[in-house]
Amino acid sequence: MADTSPLATARAQLATAIDILGYDDGMHAMLMTPRREIHVAVPVRRDDGAVEIRHGYRVQHNISRGPGKGGLRYAPAVDIDEVRALAMLMTWKCAVVDLPYGGAKGGVAVDPRAYSTAELERLTRRYTSEIMPMIGPERDIMAPDVGTDERTMAWVMDTYSVNQGYTIPAVATGKPLAVGGSLGRATATSRGVHHVAAATLADAGVGLADVSAAVQGFGKVGSHLTRFLAESGTRVVAVSDEHGGVRADDGLDIPALVEHVAATGSVVGFRGGEPIDNAALLALDVDVLVPAAVEGVIDEAVARTVKARWVVEAANGPTTTAGDRVLAERGVVVVPDILANAGGVVVSYFEWVQANQAYWWTEAEIEERLAHRMRESYRAVADYARAEGLPLRDAALVIGVRRVAQAHTIRGLYP
Repeated sequence: MADTSPLATARAQLATAIDILGYDDGMHAMLMTPRREIHVAVPVRRDDGAVEIRHGYRVQHNISRGPGKGGLRYAPAVDIDEVRALAMLMTWKCAVVDLPYGGAKGGVAVDPRAYSTAELERLTRRYTSEIMPMIGPERDIMAPDVGTDERTMAWVMDTYSVNQGYTIPAVATGKPLAVGGSLGRATATSRGVHHVAAATLADAGVGLADVSAAVQGFGKVGSHLTRFLAESGTRVVAVSDEHGGVRADDGLDIPALVEHVAATGSVVGFRGGEPIDNAALLALDVDVLVPAAVEGVIDEAVARTVKARWVVEAANGPTTTAGDRVLAERGVVVVPDILANAGGVVVSYFEWVQANQAYWWTEAEIEERLAHRMRESYRAVADYARAEGLPLRDAALVIGVRRVAQAHTIRGLYP
């Protein structure tokens, strides 16, 4: 059976780009192998006094274009291979949108829902302390991911700063505004997906107001994106989360759904639609399908059931290599994650720049810069895809991989 793990998918995508670019085995090995990685034991004192050990990871996949940049994930199934895969995707993502960063990622194997706020703070501070030799505003900058949020980043920033003896806001992004966060950061990934989706549809002569959509995942990215789509006139017919989904063929009342989720914690039970499971949502007859949850949900079997004309990847790595191949054979346009969901790292970059300058931009300035960066990046990928007869994913990967390889070549090999 083919390996459908996130790392296998990331390596297969890189191999495709290497083949298109004609790079030799040495360059392939350089681009595939993480530059640095650390596996740390994270002792946590629970509120009842018991001590347990969690396992934490930080991987810097590539730092040729600048310091590492990538999120910190808290989830039960986190392991080193998942973090390696996500760090590799961050390398290409930062390069595709032309940020002066390399790719990094971190994670702790823990279910944050089973821990109190005080326990999560102790966990975060100990994890930060353990990986401190690898991180810093010029080395590796963290951001929120699955299971973490702006409060987590405030703990990271404070722990690092206390150990250095002065306040260093630029060590993490996605922080609260009161401690150096940026306006627009909370919705940046969703805004970026929205901009790229609009540009993709415009290439086909279609507007967001002309299409129907289904969104799998109603977390930090999916919930905001669903609202932006609805505000643009898109008929959002189904959404789901880890507990289940809801469907209304005439379109869901998104503001009412948001209120329901705020009150109950899930889309399940919303009275404005009928129940639907995640598998059925992925197979709905809609124009646009947005996987905005976790990796690997569109495998070969699921890809054969997809009826959407466009798949816009708001999640990281939601489509396996075999699933990608099936979608391409069936004529489905896939807007890849390293382009579609790059809005988060773009505004993280803006936050880092602001922190380094100690000068803060308005929300309008942030949004204007984000829209410009996402549209320009999409245009470069789409133009290259047309010129070379490539799917958007391969075009984006080639652009990203080539930029990183050029940095390797120009810098040379030491010693």
